[in-house]
Amino acid sequence: MKRDYLLLALLLVGNITFAQSPIERALNTINRSSAEATINFLASDELQGREAGFHGSRVTSEYIVSLLQWMGVSPLADSYFQPFDAYRKERQKKGRLEVHPDSIAKLKQEVHQKLTMRNVLGMIPGKNTKEYVIVGAHFDHLGIDPVLDGDQIYNGADDNASGVLQIARAFLASGQQPERNVIFAFWDGEEKGLLGSKYFVQTCPFLSQIKGYLNFDMIGRNNKPQQPEHVVYFYTAAHPVFGDWLKEDIKKYGLRLSPDYRAWDNPVGGSDNSSFAKAGIPIIWYHTDGHPDYHQPSDHADRLNWDKIVEITKASFLNMWKMANEREF
Repeated sequence: MKRDYLLLALLLVGNITFAQSPIERALNTINRSSAEATINFLASDELQGREAGFHGSRVTSEYIVSLLQWMGVSPLADSYFQPFDAYRKERQKKGRLEVHPDSIAKLKQEVHQKLTMRNVLGMIPGKNTKEYVIVGAHFDHLGIDPVLDGDQIYNGADDNASGVLQIARAFLASGQQPERNVIFAFWDGEEKGLLGSKYFVQTCPFLSQIKGYLNFDMIGRNNKPQQPEHVVYFYTAAHPVFGDWLKEDIKKYGLRLSPDYRAWDNPVGGSDNSSFAKAGIPIIWYHTDGHPDYHQPSDHADRLNWDKIVEITKASFLNMWKMANEREF
């Protein structure tokens, strides 16, 4: 009899678990504790501000890869790393870093600088192997200024790719294979001119097969203290359904967000969304506006609105779920 009760209890627990929909199982993995664990590491002094091309950025990329491996997310290609070099004029002549082959060829003809970086790219294969959607954010920041008096490290707590990791884990927790391939992209060199996403777009052999791109950049602060649920939701105006998605999900899942919906004919400003918008790819971009600590050494994790980070990440996962699974959008 005791054995029978134990079996019944196990079956009941199993039914409770499996009664959840794939989306509910996924959303349950997006929480404050996992956000804190990731962001506190990425924004720690030990990573030296994660400047692209330097030691802190390389350690960050190794950390991201270790988590993707642990979760079971496959690399997009043979390696998780997509290395690339950026070039610019000798520093007295000034100039921006370039990743386009034509620009690099010209720069190589004279004294020049070279900086080596690498994107991190993982993927969950879809049933339709010929279509892709991408969620991405940059993991680099501004590094260290050794002549600053006081705090010299630009930690970038509100400026990192932590949300992409949470969404990857959520997709796996759903237990359901997406219809389209889902790429999880962690860009290097954004702070130096969107270099990682530019390089990916200009070298991607399946660019025409990318159905949509979702971008994170700064989702954890209150630009308006009296409006802690404020978030700006940029999206490609030719796809009004993107706005409908968020409105429906806020209502359905009780998300504590008050979005400022901003449809944009060609969303080429701001962040890595620009690289994809210029290629004609529909985009969604979450952003919570600037704040006094933006690009300052004072951008520390203890100033983040953790509830907002969790809610935006959940909304973003739901966007990506639809991008990955809806036949038309």
